[in-house]
Amino acid sequence: MWIADGWKDYSVIDTSSGEKLERWGDYILVRPDPQVIWHTPKKDKGWKKPNAHYHRSNRGGGEWEFFDLPAQWQIHYNDLTFNLKPFNFKHTGLFPEQAVNWEWFGAKIREAKAAEPDREIKVLNLFAYTGGATVAAAKAGAAVTHVDASKGMVTWAKENAASSGLADAPIRYIVDDCIKFVEREIRRGKTYDGIIMDPPSYGRGPKGEIWKIENQIYDFVKLCTKVLSKEPLFFLLNSYTTGLQPAAMGYMLGTEIQKNFGGVVRADEIGLPVKNTGLVLPCGAAARWSNN
Repeated sequence: MWIADGWKDYSVIDTSSGEKLERWGDYILVRPDPQVIWHTPKKDKGWKKPNAHYHRSNRGGGEWEFFDLPAQWQIHYNDLTFNLKPFNFKHTGLFPEQAVNWEWFGAKIREAKAAEPDREIKVLNLFAYTGGATVAAAKAGAAVTHVDASKGMVTWAKENAASSGLADAPIRYIVDDCIKFVEREIRRGKTYDGIIMDPPSYGRGPKGEIWKIENQIYDFVKLCTKVLSKEPLFFLLNSYTTGLQPAAMGYMLGTEIQKNFGGVVRADEIGLPVKNTGLVLPCGAAARWSNN
């Protein structure tokens, strides 16, 4: 498992009975997590006095219960700054476990820039959400194209970039359906040295386009190979879909990318360390292709 253990402003404190106790900067949150199927004693005092608690409903969804939490606050990861706020289905606008992927592709970008300082490293971030991967890639030295179907998420990503000192970085923000955008880039002859994608299990594009990961992910990975440059650096596929196992994700990258570009494919779960127990909480999976 790849473990995101480099955080100072975030930690999973404890886990029990379908919930996780987390520290986000100065604030303690309790949120549901379907991976937490064990029932261990909730001894940490944070369980009784969180700043906010998201309660899942038996009918689906849920709602926040706030005690002492600002409408928005910030946390830091190394030299990156993220703006957080509780919204929608239990989320805060950031997935901390993705830091382990930021470190991986960030190293690839920095290595390429060190070898060829004048080379422009172009990275395409698809289903880019609030831009965690975008700011990490830009900070490493890449020119990033950030694509998401939600205008609100793209606006949030711009705020994160500005807070991270990247307001003037070469980041192109696109509100669009990811498949249609890639199809247009193919027609334009545009290419990228790195591709990052974190597709949802289900989603809708800005014009009502339907996305179902189990039906479309393989064909979309295949489509994206057509916008890779002649000497690409990396391809990252991340997923939180329970039925999409790391081995299957790795096989997709192997059959569609490794066969054409060589390199190496690795796939595994990603996770977060749990402070009070020493366990690692599983948080989805990732498949990585790199040119070496």
